[in-house]
Formats: sequence, structure tokens, C-alpha cells
Amino acid sequence: MTKIVICGVGGQGIILASDILSLAAMEAGYDVKKSEVHGMAQRGGSVISNCIFGKKVYSPLIGFGEGDILLAFEKLEALRGLPYLKKDGTMIVNDYEWPPLTVASGDVVYPENTIETLKDKVKKLVSVDGVKIAMDLGNIRTTNVVLLGVLARFLPFKRESWLSVIERRVPGKTLEINKTAFLSGFPSEV
Repeated sequence: MTKIVICGVGGQGIILASDILSLAAMEAGYDVKKSEVHGMAQRGGSVISNCIFGKKVYSPLIGFGEGDILLAFEKLEALRGLPYLKKDGTMIVNDYEWPPLTVASGDVVYPENTIETLKDKVKKLVSVDGVKIAMDLGNIRTTNVVLLGVLARFLPFKRESWLSVIERRVPGKTLEINKTAFLSGFPSEV
């Protein structure tokens, strides 16, 4: 059984990413359970989604210390999500800051050296500048799919299955840019 936590900030495409992940796992023949919490998501609040796949899955919930992979779309959210990751788990973090309202209002300060802090706490850390990759492709809104491409390197699903799911889940007018974004995270030589 594989347990994946995806976390970030409302508006970053976490729910779409978890939908694509779940569908790719189903297409590969796995039983899949997914859950999400996105209460204040539309206001830039925290969003977390759990996806578990395996031969038979009974619950969509991932407890502290149970996640095999944590995919964080934002650095502070990576710190918040860290308790869900197993000691030997893999963290993929987008090297990007989206200051929460408390930081933007000046009430608190955004933590410094977040990536270095994560490196001290996580043995298997992959830091990606997903925003830069997406902007270089011409559409920052594809950052979530770039990060899915990076995640795909660690999962047993065929690239063609991912692309098939992306074709079904993203709007037609953004299909080509999303395919390119995914492939930039999961290049053919991987």
C-alpha cells in the first residue's frame, strides 16, 4: 500500500492534482481511496489531500508518521505537513513561498531557510522550482502538473496512463501546456 499526502495553499491546484493521481492509480489497477480538507482554500488557506492506493484500501485517512510521500506545493505547508511523513519517506517540495494572511498582515514572519530546515528533518528530499518551470513554459497555473510529473518518478504508473488521465481531467484549451508541464517534471529518460 502506498500513502501520499499532497499539501499546499488554496488556489494551487491541489485537488486537481490529487484527482489525477487517484485516477492514474485506478487506471493502473489499484484500489484507491482519497480524502481532502480544503475549508478556507478559496481564501489562500491550507489544503491537504490524502491518496492511498494498493491491492485493497479500507480508509482514505493518513495518520502522522504514515505517509510514504509528501508532495508540498509550498514551503511552509511542507513544514506543516511534515508530521504525516514516515521517517524514511520521501518529500517533494516546491521551492515557493505563498505567505499566509498572518505574514502578509505583518503579524508574524515567514520562516527563513525553510528548505535547509526540511533537509535537516527529511532524508529523502526533492526540492523543485515548479513555479519557475511552469513560468518558463508560459503558464504558471501548470505548476501543479509539473509537480505531479516529479511525483510520477516515484510511482509505478506508466507515463502514458498519466497523460491519458490528464487528457480527461484538464480543460481542452490547456491540454497541450499541461502535457508539456507533466513531461517537464517526468522526462522520458527517467
